[in-house]
Amino acid sequence: MASIKDVAKLAGVGVGTVSRVINNNQSVSEATREKVKWAIEQLDYVPNEVARNFKKQSSQLVGMMIPTIAHPYFSKLVFYVESELYKHGYKLLICNSETEKEKELQYIEMLKMNQVAGIIVISYHDFYNKIKIDFPVITIDRYISSEIPHVTADNYMGGTLATEALIKGGCKKLGYLGGGSLIQTSVTKRKEAFIDIAKKHNIPYVTMEDIVLLHQEYKLARKFLDHYPEVDGVFTSTDMFAAALIKELKVRGRRVPEDVQVIGFDGIQDNDLFHPYLSTIEQPVEQIAQTSVQLLLESIMHKNVPKENILNVRYRKGETSLF
Repeated sequence: MASIKDVAKLAGVGVGTVSRVINNNQSVSEATREKVKWAIEQLDYVPNEVARNFKKQSSQLVGMMIPTIAHPYFSKLVFYVESELYKHGYKLLICNSETEKEKELQYIEMLKMNQVAGIIVISYHDFYNKIKIDFPVITIDRYISSEIPHVTADNYMGGTLATEALIKGGCKKLGYLGGGSLIQTSVTKRKEAFIDIAKKHNIPYVTMEDIVLLHQEYKLARKFLDHYPEVDGVFTSTDMFAAALIKELKVRGRRVPEDVQVIGFDGIQDNDLFHPYLSTIEQPVEQIAQTSVQLLLESIMHKNVPKENILNVRYRKGETSLF
């Protein structure tokens, strides 16, 4: 494996010059920069990011803890976070926890060893305010403590908009279907809003929640319809649940939206190339990513940042609701 000394020798420059090129120092002339880049390509040299961070006593690495990269919402969020960090000269380490507590703890230790500048966290475990972390933390969809900034979509407003749309569409028996959690997250406000609006309009309603893994939503959707076949309007906590429910309704010969209206949450279906085009509450994914990165970078610079950051959502009517 080539070293920085090998690169310097091939390019005919000093080791310090190679280091300045790698760190994008503008003091190096364009001609010298091109020679160093050529040598790096010839030797297939890969800079040691951790060693560079240690030497500079700073880091251009940021960690991001997510439940699963396989979920369309999380993968989209990661895309925008990485893009925003790159604009500011940072690189992203993705930690795919699969919602396992032990795996998250191991990743935290790994991030410490890599001397990351900070982390952005989406977690359903309650330990981030109980362990020692020496770098800034920003959470998404989770309030952990008054000391840790968090970014979230306005989940209560989303639940309100969805439930009101179902009522305005003529639904007489409402249902809520969603994934449960062992801890309190901002997502629970979607169900709270659903119940509040249903009560406000004196509309009978039912709810069903359970902790399910990705792609296991169909099993709960089937159970929901077995228990509550009379519902004619359903708000689901995610678009994945909405898709599973629509699939099961089709199996049972019930039409969407004529017989049952369905509204999801997330906005992962961002085009109308596939049908039915889902009615949903769109989260501002790009804005969530940009806000999280901005808060993290300001925290890294030891600036005071707002601890609660709630972003607006919008209702997007598709083909699965009447209003």
